[in-house]
Amino acid sequence: MSNILREARRHEEIAEQLIPSQARPLFHLSSRVGWMNDPNGFSYYQGKYHLFHQYYPYESKWGPMHWAHAVSQDLLHWEYLPAALAPDTLPDKDGCFSGSAVELADGRQLLMYTGVSSAAKRPDGTSDDRQTQCLAVGDGVNYEKYPGNPVLTADDLPEGGSKVDFRDPKVWREADGTYRCVVGNRPADGSGQILYYSSPDGFQWTFESVLAENRNRFGLMWECPDFFQLDGNYVLLTSPQDMLPSGFEYHNGNGTLCLIGSFDQESKTFREEHDQAVDYGIDFYAPQTLLTPDGRRVMIAWMQNWDTLSIASLKAPWFGQMTVPRELSVKNGRLYQWPVRELDVLRSGHVSYENVDFEGELTLEGVKGRTVDVTITVRPGEEGQVYQKFAVWFGQDDTYHTGISFRPYESILKIDRKFSGSRRAIIHQRRCKVPQNGGRLTFRMILDRFSVEVFVNQGEQVLSATMYTDQSADGFKFLADGKVIMDVEKYDLDME
Repeated sequence: MSNILREARRHEEIAEQLIPSQARPLFHLSSRVGWMNDPNGFSYYQGKYHLFHQYYPYESKWGPMHWAHAVSQDLLHWEYLPAALAPDTLPDKDGCFSGSAVELADGRQLLMYTGVSSAAKRPDGTSDDRQTQCLAVGDGVNYEKYPGNPVLTADDLPEGGSKVDFRDPKVWREADGTYRCVVGNRPADGSGQILYYSSPDGFQWTFESVLAENRNRFGLMWECPDFFQLDGNYVLLTSPQDMLPSGFEYHNGNGTLCLIGSFDQESKTFREEHDQAVDYGIDFYAPQTLLTPDGRRVMIAWMQNWDTLSIASLKAPWFGQMTVPRELSVKNGRLYQWPVRELDVLRSGHVSYENVDFEGELTLEGVKGRTVDVTITVRPGEEGQVYQKFAVWFGQDDTYHTGISFRPYESILKIDRKFSGSRRAIIHQRRCKVPQNGGRLTFRMILDRFSVEVFVNQGEQVLSATMYTDQSADGFKFLADGKVIMDVEKYDLDME
């Protein structure tokens, strides 16, 4: 073990003790200490779910990237393990960037990640990073870097492929025992592409094809790819940088893209048939999936946005949390997401209201809290007379609130946290268009102290956002411009 990794492990063990449990999310994984971004190595190994992530343990801001490590039996109760990787070899001396994990035939766990190493500086002080793909092998706690690193370099790129933007391998094992991986890359046109590689043993890799090409349609560089089969389709997930908006489907900046289609085994290329955003909220990036032992495709993502990092104080001892893990399905060419069924076990304190007829403002006894699971169905209160607007405020007191609002005539659903207590002029609103249904809408809200995730119409669309309102603001208020009829079902969520 290198001194760099040993020091990171020593630091996180000491610094963690200074963070009280109530200062963290209840059931979302947060950084043990310091900084968290992309999920890495999301996998099932030796009877546990493993989740690594991008990590800088020494400050709550981005720095030389390490890999943090946590395990869980149920995707909700997470146990921190010692940091798995540190930037301590020549190929990764400037950072161990994102990657993935797979079990080898001999029972060891293989980590595949991007090593970053800056070239010599030019006279003007600038330099180019070199991004290569590296390996580490371990037992689920400790990992040794492969002596043959890097295993994929600029020599393994197609013509025109950038050696600077070449990162985030997602590896898997095929039924015949061989291995495949996809890697994000920037081609000569300056946009993004996904590269496809094969290996007989997980160590010796061969370039096969350009799996998918952006051609400057969805942002620029495509990061953090994932590629899998689901419900008779092939699904490609990626996170494009520098997107331009497209109606209410995609927004400016770093986004998330889902392509659904088929895979041509002969040419080893993906043929896309449908495209959509993965999440329509404010905070969601770099999703990664695994296949559970019972056959579910489950996804988790960094619940943050590169453009909104200043919402939390750099003085905080931790920064960054993951979404609740989500079960995926494809229906009629669309990706659906739903909180993992394990979350239902945490439910208690059931409160239910049916056919509540109101307009104006309303509070309901027993409907409050910051760690709650609330499902709301709203519909017009008068035959043939659709209301103008419906909203629910949560994390609410006399000063603060975060809101979800719906305007049925435009079919626009909005999440808004501008009154949540942030003192920074950053992104506080996102909108998406939902299918017209005569003013009827159902959505499920998962709140966990510092976040909300809204699952619309059984997971047809999802909006995620972080919020740092004081925990004492735990009220819910319902507002209607026009008559509505509302059903509300609320559960407390408890880890005991």
